[in-house]
Parts: sequence; structure tokens; C-alpha cells
Amino acid sequence: MNQSNLVLIASVLAGLIVTPLIVLGLVYWLIPAEDPIEPFDDEPVAETPASLGDFWDGLKPHLVELRDRLVKVAIAIAIATSAGFYLVNDPVIGGVTLPDFIIQQLAPKGTVLKAVQVGEIFLRYMNIALVIGIIIAMPVVVYQLVAFFSPGLLNKEKRILYTSLPIVTELFLAGITFGWFFTVPAALDFLLGYGNTANIKTEPTADSFFDTVSTLLLWNGIIFELPAIMYLLARLNIVSTKMLTSTRRYAIVVITIIAALITPTGDPYNLLLLAVPMYLLYELGILLTRLVPHSGSIFENTAEPTV
Repeated sequence: MNQSNLVLIASVLAGLIVTPLIVLGLVYWLIPAEDPIEPFDDEPVAETPASLGDFWDGLKPHLVELRDRLVKVAIAIAIATSAGFYLVNDPVIGGVTLPDFIIQQLAPKGTVLKAVQVGEIFLRYMNIALVIGIIIAMPVVVYQLVAFFSPGLLNKEKRILYTSLPIVTELFLAGITFGWFFTVPAALDFLLGYGNTANIKTEPTADSFFDTVSTLLLWNGIIFELPAIMYLLARLNIVSTKMLTSTRRYAIVVITIIAALITPTGDPYNLLLLAVPMYLLYELGILLTRLVPHSGSIFENTAEPTV
């Protein structure tokens, strides 16, 4: 590994570490810990709408806002998809197109895909461009969703939401990266090389190949969200560190079953390649639950005063 690659990796790691810290500082600086106390008034509590028309009049502004935000999301995805279509069709990544780059990086050497249906390549390339567009436009999508629901959240809930967004994103990207370098190449090497003889040779179609790659990458990204999910459940007082620690043996069984269902191969090597990281993520989730404040639950119970 040359010096430029080391500098690039170090810069990426530094960015992944510094970004949540910056977001955490901004959130705790801009959002107060407690909600402002509204002055007491003698106005009556709003009554339930008397008719469907009254209900619709109260709901209409929220639906209009939701429509406007969905339009912005659609425009962002459309613009980003055009950029994805450019990456798919023009050799801008190392002198090759994006599909060729994926095949060269993930599939065994010498793998050649084929198409058996009219328009299969065009439709597959459009699908890849759409996925790229959604990925590029994801910051806009997340922002519009958060901006729509944020006014209805308490300050404590806003703090949890805003500080978790960069961590959840980085965990998903870490899962994609792990799948790109380890899970997907190992699975493809096994699947495309198994059972080949002088008379039998695996020649995958473009649809089956890219479906397998996208499915494995997506599952790796979802699996790496496990620590964040465990921390959130602990924050809501649904699970605790003691509960998660005492169920390790059951967690190992469940993780093995899930890894077996996700892994498209039946060999133990690919199974362990996914099960071991899942268990390590489970242990990381247990460590994160220890950082949950004792009284930091959103659904914190309030005890009745005793006389």
C-alpha cells in the first residue's frame, strides 16, 4: 500500500471519527436540554373536530407540507439519478464504466456476464443508476423527513435523533464497505466457481449477478446497524445491559440462523464470514448500552408521590 492510499484511509477514518463529535457538539449547543415552559392560561383545551370537514381542515396544512417535501425529494433523486446514469455508461472510473468496475473488483477474474432478454442490459443499467441516485440524494431525503417530523418532537427527542443520524449512517457505510471487501467477493468466488467442470460452466446473467451483489451489500449495511438499534432499545428502556448479557447464548444461535439465511452459499467459511462480525457487533451493542443514562429514556416513568 503506497503513501497516498495510507493518507486517504487515514483521512477517511479521521472524518468518520470527527463528524459525530462535531454533530454532537452542535446539537448540545443549539438545542437546550429542557423544553421551554409555556405560560399558564385559562384557555379551554381544543375539542375533537365535530365533523370530517373540520378534521380535514386541520390536517390539510400538514399534507401540503408533506407533498412539498416529497416533491423536493423526487427532484433530488431525479437529478442524482442522471449523474448515476452518467457513471453507468461512461468510462470515468479507472477508464471503465461502473458495471465493469464492479465486476472487476468483486467477481473472480475472467468473469463475463451475459444477457438473454431484449433490453435486459438497458433495464439493469437504469436500475443501477436509480440506486446510485437514491444513495447520492440520501442526505436530502433524510433532511426532508427530519424537517417534517422535527416540530412535533421534544428537545430530548431531537437530541437523540440528531446525534444518532451520523452514527447510523457511518455504521451502514461500514457494513457496505465490509461487504465490498470481504463478504461479496468470497460469496461470488464460491458461487461462480462451484461445480464447474469441462462440460459445466457457470455463466451468470447481468440480472442475477447484480441482484446478488446488491442484496449482499444491503444486508451487510443493515446488519451493521445492530449496535445502534440495541442502543436505541436500551434508551427506550425496552432492553438493558443485564438482559443482553444474559442472553448471549441465545443471541449466538439467532445470529447463526440469520447468517445462514442471508448467506447465499452453504459452506461454513462464508457463514462464519458473516456470523462472526454480527456477534462482534452484538458485543459492541452491549458496550453501548452501558453508556445509556439511567434516566435518559424517552418513555421515562414518573412515580406517584407518596403521602
